[in-house]
Amino acid sequence: MQAYASKCAFLSTPSIYFSLKNKDIKENSKNFDIDESLKDKNWIYYDYRHPEEIPQELHNTFDFILIDPPFITEEVWTLYSKAIDMLKNENCKILLSTIDENKDMIKWLTNCDIRPYWPSIPNLVYQYSLYSNYEDEALNSLNPEIVMD
Repeated sequence: MQAYASKCAFLSTPSIYFSLKNKDIKENSKNFDIDESLKDKNWIYYDYRHPEEIPQELHNTFDFILIDPPFITEEVWTLYSKAIDMLKNENCKILLSTIDENKDMIKWLTNCDIRPYWPSIPNLVYQYSLYSNYEDEALNSLNPEIVMD
């Protein structure tokens, strides 16, 4: 898999942040979350309802942003898009998850397109999709465990 980042912002995705194997990327990345039990040296207090509270010194510094919000409404995505605009550098790659019905809104707010690859998450009410603002062979291929009717 191609490496896309050297400095990542993990917004509401602590499990992915903590699963990072690449020590250099993890060292340079930030875990943005409201849950203080997740504190480590790279944890940043982040309440999605207040993106304006993101520390100024982190603005325009990330080359990759990953988002999995707790809610899928337009109001929530509008706030996350403000955080994206603050955090991204000019070549930033964005990867996010939400439902298919949000496709047009996500394109408008983040310039991300829906991808064929689906996260396989059993027992969810909705099927989530991945969206990105960049091309990737893996994201553009349907994963084999997903059966289309």
